[in-house]
Amino acid sequence: MVIDMHFVDAKGILSSNNGMNIYRGCTHGCIYCDSRSKCYNFTHDFEDIEVKQNAPELLERSLKSKRKKCMIGTGAMCDPYMHCEETLKLTKRCLEIIDHYGFGVAIQTKSDRILRDLELLKSINRKAKCVVQMTLTTYDEKLCKVLEPNVCTTGQRAAALEVFRENGIPTIVWLDPILPGINDTEENIEGILDYCIKAKVYGIICFGMGLTLREGNREYFYAALDKHFPGMKQKYKQKYGNEYEVSSDKNAELMDLFVKRCRENGIVYNVSECFRYMSELPEKYEQLSLF
Repeated sequence: MVIDMHFVDAKGILSSNNGMNIYRGCTHGCIYCDSRSKCYNFTHDFEDIEVKQNAPELLERSLKSKRKKCMIGTGAMCDPYMHCEETLKLTKRCLEIIDHYGFGVAIQTKSDRILRDLELLKSINRKAKCVVQMTLTTYDEKLCKVLEPNVCTTGQRAAALEVFRENGIPTIVWLDPILPGINDTEENIEGILDYCIKAKVYGIICFGMGLTLREGNREYFYAALDKHFPGMKQKYKQKYGNEYEVSSDKNAELMDLFVKRCRENGIVYNVSECFRYMSELPEKYEQLSLF
């Protein structure tokens, strides 16, 4: 695919809670993406990727000056493994710096491109701690390609989760978002949970069965509904208006199912506990048992 990019020299790279975004914008094309929202003050088209070309240098400078090792987070805003990473390799360079200085990393993506850096992530996990987060929303592969058209399918992401488990790297799944009237079904939730159970994920982050819509991403989402699900936009407008939180009518029963299966399989489902696990870097960290 043709990728639009522009390069900038950023003033800083780490936020106050040690998170970073190497890129701004995304080429995955997910129809529901909250990062399109106007509140994030994009001054360029979302598909025109802003590349922070000096990210590795800024990161090295920051890590050199830190007195205490910590977890570095990336991927919360824009995916670190979108298409341009194949050639630019800025995420890889930043991981090499994190590895060199003995910091931990919590990295979030929708792409199995992350497997390219498996050996590097294993090294970080041996020296400090690595947590890989993968977003899973849609068990049906055909529907997945409609909702998330330019990234690998859920089945491919689940296969990546198994690779990380086999290599002692803990994983957390984001079960988010769930779109009312589209993938808010028991079959979908069961299918995703089956993947998580098979991959022995540490935890699953789920804020409820629904999604968020606000200015910027709402308009893009509604245009996609018109294209792929005729008549669905009108149902959303009638039921939710301009509400920020859009919750499925099936939220209670699907959340009961979610909690029940997590408990049965020893998967952490408390959101605060998942975030705590990703943010804590213990002095002595033990990798997952491979057996």
